[in-house]
Amino acid sequence: MATTEKHILNRLYIIAGLMFVFAVAIGVQLINIQFVEGDKYRKLAEDGVFKNFKIPANRGNLYDVNGNLLATSVPKYDIRFDAVTVSDEHFEENVVPLSKKLAAMFGKTSAQWSKALRTARVNKHRYFLVAKNLGYSDYMRVKGFPMFNLGAYKGGIIVEQRTVREHPLGLMAARTVGYERKDDQGYYTRVGLEGAFGPFLDGTDGHRLKQKIAKGQWKPISDNNEIEPQDGYDVISTIDVNIQDIAHHALLAQLEKYQADHGTVVVMETKTGEIKAISNLGRTEDGSYYEKLNYAVGETHEPGSTFKLMSLVVALEDKVIDTGTVVDTEQGVFKVKGYKVRDSHRGGYGKISAARAFELSSNVGVVKLIYDNYKDQPQKFVDGLNRMNLNEKLDLSIKGEGAPYIPSPGDKKWSGLSLAWMAYGYGSVQISPLQTLTFYNAIANNGEMVKPRFIREIKEWDKTILKNDRKVINPSICSIETVNKVKAMMENVVVRGTAKSLYSPNFSMAGKTGTAQTEYWMKDWNSNPRYISSFVGYFPADNPKYTSIVIIHKPNNRVGYYGADVSGPVFKRIAQKIYTDTPLEDTIESLEVDKKVITKDFEKYFSEAQNKKDVMPNVTGMPVMDAIPLLENLGLNVIIEGNGVVKRQSVAPGKKIKANQNVALSLS
Repeated sequence: MATTEKHILNRLYIIAGLMFVFAVAIGVQLINIQFVEGDKYRKLAEDGVFKNFKIPANRGNLYDVNGNLLATSVPKYDIRFDAVTVSDEHFEENVVPLSKKLAAMFGKTSAQWSKALRTARVNKHRYFLVAKNLGYSDYMRVKGFPMFNLGAYKGGIIVEQRTVREHPLGLMAARTVGYERKDDQGYYTRVGLEGAFGPFLDGTDGHRLKQKIAKGQWKPISDNNEIEPQDGYDVISTIDVNIQDIAHHALLAQLEKYQADHGTVVVMETKTGEIKAISNLGRTEDGSYYEKLNYAVGETHEPGSTFKLMSLVVALEDKVIDTGTVVDTEQGVFKVKGYKVRDSHRGGYGKISAARAFELSSNVGVVKLIYDNYKDQPQKFVDGLNRMNLNEKLDLSIKGEGAPYIPSPGDKKWSGLSLAWMAYGYGSVQISPLQTLTFYNAIANNGEMVKPRFIREIKEWDKTILKNDRKVINPSICSIETVNKVKAMMENVVVRGTAKSLYSPNFSMAGKTGTAQTEYWMKDWNSNPRYISSFVGYFPADNPKYTSIVIIHKPNNRVGYYGADVSGPVFKRIAQKIYTDTPLEDTIESLEVDKKVITKDFEKYFSEAQNKKDVMPNVTGMPVMDAIPLLENLGLNVIIEGNGVVKRQSVAPGKKIKANQNVALSLS
């Protein structure tokens, strides 16, 4: 009996000991949680109920050079209702007046709103959606409605703010304006000006504390943000919306006419390097065009005949030729290492000067001038090209610049044909439209090569944060003697050369046409030839203010493909409109020239309007900048919807009109 009691007693001691150890362990763990890891566990608990949400800062605005908006951040507001937090007294007192206000603003009947709010209260809905995507003024209006004007706690109003990026120009210049996006992994995609200047446009995000009220639903603790966001800086670009509109629609019309694959146009201010317009349009499956890629910056290709200027500048600088040097184009065919260089003109041009070979864009003439003088020292020719920075990127602020390539002896791609092929823009030469434009702009600028600029300055309100000054890449790519010679040659291209169809006695232009074969290595090329049509030059010829390049890829060859026919008219349209709308000197003489030079379409309708001032003209298909002055001259009030070309007019052509009558134009 005593032994049994002893065993029982021992077991009790063991159990008591284990319980004591267990109690000590619990005590130690409690102390550890309370004093050592307490903050960690308290944070976990709070995070399950409370959480800081980011309030994105408004990005700064992106403006054109005249202060017109290219991109802006617009705040949008979602309004929700916490049907639980409102007291019975406040709810019953305000539900009917609130319902009436909501019905008046958002539609549905007052009874429907009242039923929805009461149902939300019965179901203890703490996140009932009232309205989405409200602008600031509408948000402030809703905030003043009965019940909501009591605030978050008493009135149950929940306001969620976010920012939306809007582009007033729509798709025009979309690739140049660009965007900045951040994915879930934190990686950025930066395109165009928005991407290049994101660090300045981006502000500092704010924070707002919210409480978890249901699965995946969070309610702000108060109406105020815990940390207010700081808006980004404003960026003033060099783009001129008026010139952009001209360039965009001139390019679009030509792409549609020639059913081309894609095209680009750039307009640069000669002395400053400021890009005034840049349009990049690609064809979609349905035949329409939009800004798909920034071809001007990123697409390099064999330039064809526009490269002849670079070749002849090298030869003139090395003094191996002069503009009067005679070259025999023979019968329009020149053999090099068993391969033939051909002129587009059958039978050739006979014996002509180097200047005339350029004006007529004779492949044989230019190739013979370069090949005969550099075949024994091709590196000298390549060095001449490289001295003019043709092998270097422009170091643009916009991402994605294509890398130029000038073949050199010793390269894998170099062969006995390379020198001859390079002379007229083939032989693996690669150069982007903007790089070509920069070279031509240097000639227009008397040899000084300036860097293309897309941004003028960065501002915080009226305070300048950063000024993007003019930058010189090369103070003199060649002598002024060579500059003057090739300027005369380019002017004669328009007066009596390949671009003589573009000549106008009212304003002067200078430039070079290009018609390059592309994809000529494809087996089907003979049955389906593809071309790149181009024109690059400057205006006015005697005192260049703007330099421009137009490149159109793969026009329908059954409609046309020569540079003078396809790309040249775009250049002329731009030069004509800029010359007309922007007098070069503030003098009476300039204004007189301005009145003379107007487009045929505008002249037609203006003449009609003068004869019939009480009849509505047909403005469908006209650029808006032509239609508005025409209609306003007739005493009409013009209402614009959209931007671009007139698609529809509210008053039919031929209808009687009267002074101060409203006319709505729908644009596309």
